[in-house]
Amino acid sequence: MKAATATARMLIDGEQVESGDWLNVDNPADRSIVGRVPKGGAADAEAALEGAARAFPRWAATSANERATTLVKAATLVQERREDLATLLTAEQGKPLPDARKEIDGAAETLRFFAEEARRIGGEIAPPNAPHARSLVIRQPIGVVAAIVPWNYPVSLLAWKVAPALAAGCTVVAKPPSETPLAALGFVQAIHDAGLPRGVLGAVTGPSAEVGLALVRSPLAQMVTFTGSTATGIDIYREAAPTLKKLNLELGGQTAMLVFADANLDRAVADGVKRSFRNAGQVCNGINRIFVQASIANEFSQRFVQATRKLRVGAGFDEPVPDVGPMLNDAGLARVQQHVDDAARRGATLAHGGKPLSEGAYSAGRFYPPTVITETAPEMLVMREETFGPVVGIATFDGIDDAIAAANATPFGLVTYLYTNNVNTMFRAAEGIESGTVAVNNVAPDSFFAPYGGWKQSGLGVELSRYGLEEFQRMKHIRIELEA
Repeated sequence: MKAATATARMLIDGEQVESGDWLNVDNPADRSIVGRVPKGGAADAEAALEGAARAFPRWAATSANERATTLVKAATLVQERREDLATLLTAEQGKPLPDARKEIDGAAETLRFFAEEARRIGGEIAPPNAPHARSLVIRQPIGVVAAIVPWNYPVSLLAWKVAPALAAGCTVVAKPPSETPLAALGFVQAIHDAGLPRGVLGAVTGPSAEVGLALVRSPLAQMVTFTGSTATGIDIYREAAPTLKKLNLELGGQTAMLVFADANLDRAVADGVKRSFRNAGQVCNGINRIFVQASIANEFSQRFVQATRKLRVGAGFDEPVPDVGPMLNDAGLARVQQHVDDAARRGATLAHGGKPLSEGAYSAGRFYPPTVITETAPEMLVMREETFGPVVGIATFDGIDDAIAAANATPFGLVTYLYTNNVNTMFRAAEGIESGTVAVNNVAPDSFFAPYGGWKQSGLGVELSRYGLEEFQRMKHIRIELEA
């Protein structure tokens, strides 16, 4: 199965728009061109923001039920176009086709979830500060939102932003990633086709230095919601400061997995392998570092390597379905190799993998095997920087305090995975770990019903759940003086 070459267009003020120049999109499995999108610029971003600003008063005034109904229709359209969207996603990003289908399904479910949350938006009556006074507290949409998403999960992460924003009554201008824009543009078009008024949702493609910067700097955008690197998040923080707009940032991670001696080892190994190498390790909450209690370290490492050796690397459309697809770009390959070489030079043991795959079916693509490094030390790059590739380092700890200290020895705090069957260990570690999410005996850290966000340099604000919707609202106090 192979995707046909696709041409996608921007959505500006309800119209599909081209530009004079185009950006090519390639398939990381063989570097073939699979599509193209307009190379938009600052003027396109401003036009989309102006359309969103004009549309905002009407959309903000719609009933919660009307917004919910539209989002449910959008979810239905996304599901109807699932196969086309998933095919585009695999072609441009490289992930196995079943994983791409799951991403589209998840995006549709996100729309449905926030459709229901739209119906639950309420307020409160605050205690009066005088006998004849009444204080109402209401929530209102924040305004025009700029949504900027990364290339690793371009559809699901866009859904995490667009769905709650629209549910809250905001209008949105999205910037899909230049590397993987095709499925994201298709997703935006499906939502628009569900019956959104003109300008409520737009999408502009183009270089971040032009389109992204224009969205962040413009006074028309009242909020920026962004997922990506911490370095870029800091740049957004700086550029948004003059207009004092609200920021919601989900940034980098350096995710640890802690495995205690009393853990279910079968489960810990299987889950650890799954979360270390899913999407070729290009996941913000993928496992970078594994810390194993010393008494079981040898057994865990041996079994982890054995399980890793069984993983099959291949292109996203291959049959049978591969476990690990290609990496997106050459910069990622170079970063992975730098981390592996640094660990080897500093005395670590390369237990499996460690070099790009470049022969036979792999010769034209960007493939790197699942790589396991043991006997690591804290100063190694793999243990202190986010590799963002299919590489994991394994180290040991003695007691619970050592484990907590190892997990926290990073400026990041997005997710930590914890494997233990001891309730005391479970609570002490979970409460002592400095990250927004602690997943105990599982590697599924996000839920529609709970907030997802980073601590420290992993971000500001939260996504998902009712708390994620509240990010797109302002609180207003209405004080009423009654006649005596």
